Amino acid sequence: MRSVEEHQAVVAALLRPLPVEEVPVGAAAGRVLARDLVALVDLPTFTNSAMDGYAARHAEVGTASDTAPVRLPVAEDVPAGRTSVPPLAPGTVHRIMTGAPVPAGADVIVPVERTDAGTDVVTITGSPAVGTHLRHTGEDIRTGQLALPAGTPLGAAQLGLAAAVGHAAVPVRRRPRVLVLSTGSELVEPGRPLLPGQIYESNSVLLAAAVTDAGGEARTLHFVPDDVDQFLTAVRAELPTADLLVTSGGVSAGAYEVVKDALGGLGTVGFGKVAMQPGGPQGAGTVDGVPVVTLPGNPVSAFVSFEVFVRPALRRALGHASPERLRASARLTAPLRSPAGRRQFLRGRFDAGEVSQVGGPGSHLVAHLARANCLVVVPEEVTELPAGAEVTVVLIEGALQ
Repeated sequence: MRSVEEHQAVVAALLRPLPVEEVPVGAAAGRVLARDLVALVDLPTFTNSAMDGYAARHAEVGTASDTAPVRLPVAEDVPAGRTSVPPLAPGTVHRIMTGAPVPAGADVIVPVERTDAGTDVVTITGSPAVGTHLRHTGEDIRTGQLALPAGTPLGAAQLGLAAAVGHAAVPVRRRPRVLVLSTGSELVEPGRPLLPGQIYESNSVLLAAAVTDAGGEARTLHFVPDDVDQFLTAVRAELPTADLLVTSGGVSAGAYEVVKDALGGLGTVGFGKVAMQPGGPQGAGTVDGVPVVTLPGNPVSAFVSFEVFVRPALRRALGHASPERLRASARLTAPLRSPAGRRQFLRGRFDAGEVSQVGGPGSHLVAHLARANCLVVVPEEVTELPAGAEVTVVLIEGALQ
C-alpha cells in the first residue's frame, strides 16, 4: 500500500500554481496574496494626535496642576481632515481632534479631560510627559517596507493594511475551478421520495462546500449514469472549463466501480490503496490533461480524503504559505484502539487541551462527523492508547457547537 505522504505528493504534483490576477481590495477577502506587497506611503502618513485635546509646548504647560493651572489662548481649531495647519506660536495652544495633524512646534497633546475645554482661552490643570499622545510619521511602517509577504491569506486586518498603505487592488491567484462528481445508481436528489435500496446524494454537497472552504469555485455534475461510455462522455464534456475533477465513489474492488472502470482504461489515472482509515481506496491522475482525484464513496471517507489530500493541494496552488490545517496536541479522555499498519483519522471533539472520540470508526457515520471539530491522528504503528495519552489533532472547521 502507498503511504499517506506518498499519495499526498502524487496529488500535490497534479496541481500547478494558478494564474495571478489583480482584485480590488474590497473584493479580495479570503484570497491569498500572490506577490509581496510594500507600503506606498508612510503609516501614519503624518504626525497626528492620538487624543482630543490641545497641542501645546511641554515647556509651557508641563507644570500645570489643579492648584497651579496654566491659562493659554487657543489660536487655532484643528479638526481631523484639515490639510493646512499653521505652526504653533509660542504662548498659545491649538485645540485638536483625534487624527488631526499636529502643528509644528507642538511636542505634547494635553487631553481635554485635563482642561476646562475652553475655546478662546483654555485652563490646563495637568499635562502628560513630553511626546505623549503623538502618533509619529511612519512609526507603524515606512514607505517601501514589506507590508504583507506573498502567501498571506487576506482577512480583514490584512486588507485594512493593504488599503491603508495605498493599494487599491492586490495580486492574488485565480480561484481553482473544481468539478465535483458523486457516482452511484442508488443516489437520489434530496427531497424526492426514496425507494428501497436508494439513498440521498450528499457527497457532492459535502465536497462542493469543502472546495469553497479551501478557496476554490465548485461546480457539481449530478447523477451521471453508471455506464463507462456515458460516464466518460459526460465527464469529458465538462472538463475543458475545470482545473480539477474530484469524484467520490466507484473506486473500490467491487464489480460495478464505474470511476475505476472508466478512468483506469485511459492509462492516465492510477488506482490503489493508501495505508489509512477511513479512505483506503484512492486514485489520481489526469484526463485530457486535467488533474483528477478520485475519492471513496462513503461520506466520512470522502471528507477525510479531501482533508488529507485535496485541500492542501488546492491551497498550495492558491499560494498559501501554510496550506495545512492547524494541528494541536491533546490528551485523550478515554482509551482507543487502532488497527496496525493504517493511519487512523478519528472524529474527535477538542476542548481545553483534551479530545474525546465522537462516534465509532465507521465511514458511514456522517452525523458523528458533523459533531466533530477535529480529526484525531493515530500513527500506523500504534494499536492502543490509554486515557490521558497525548495525540495530535487536526483542527477542522464547520463543527456544530
